Amino acid sequence: MIDQIITYFEKIDPVLAALYATLFTWALTGLGASLVFFFKSMNRAVLDGMLGFTGGVMVAASFWSLLAPAIDMSPGEGFGKVMPAAIGFLLGALFLFGLDKVLPHIHINFKEAEGIKTPWHKTTLLVLAITLHNIPEGLAVGVLFGGVAAGFDGATIGGAVALAIGIGLQNFPEGFAVAMPLRRQGVSRFKSFWYGQLSAIVEPVAGVLGAWAVLSFQPILPYALAFAAGAMIFVVIEEVVPETQQDKYTDIATMGFIAGFIIMMSMDVALG
Repeated sequence: MIDQIITYFEKIDPVLAALYATLFTWALTGLGASLVFFFKSMNRAVLDGMLGFTGGVMVAASFWSLLAPAIDMSPGEGFGKVMPAAIGFLLGALFLFGLDKVLPHIHINFKEAEGIKTPWHKTTLLVLAITLHNIPEGLAVGVLFGGVAAGFDGATIGGAVALAIGIGLQNFPEGFAVAMPLRRQGVSRFKSFWYGQLSAIVEPVAGVLGAWAVLSFQPILPYALAFAAGAMIFVVIEEVVPETQQDKYTDIATMGFIAGFIIMMSMDVALG
């Protein structure tokens, strides 16, 4: 099945491939959000485990799917070879740092709003928080597909497909993690689902833009891959990991992180 998917993606336009891949990750977000129709409440241990899994996938993807290929395809030796990845990584983190300070959003616990002051409803702020997470995820998938089409060493269709699958897997609990707190706040089941899946709508947009940018400006690929990695790591350390430390289930969150890391690493090595 996976071999057939890889073969199919090898034959189509890379921008279209990035679109299809990120539509898949968006769909899994919606699938996770749909659980709100079947459950009335959310167990905190389950939530922390899911968030830990999300963090593990994102950290593993940042290295195996993004940073390692960025370093491999950079010219030069020694410090010169690693500089594009280092610069891109820093810029990605700074980009998310800036968005985090400017874009109004609130975390799953609904305790404290961040960004500029706004009268927006807490529901909107939570959706914006998860949307902030999804920008680097969609960008990473698109950039990797663009790199494959551009013929860069280290960028493979298998690796791009593995990244899309990994992002999709961690989007499933992410959709659930958005929809259930909304439901707990009194939002209807349908609206909770709608807002939950809507948080990932930015991924196809970021994916297509990432693929197009790399194809149009091929020298930026190592920087773009590392940029996506830096943005993802910023999200994990600034938001995902702290959220898992709010209750007594830190061990469950940690084991979820380990599981997510292993699964993403294994897929990338096996398929890439």
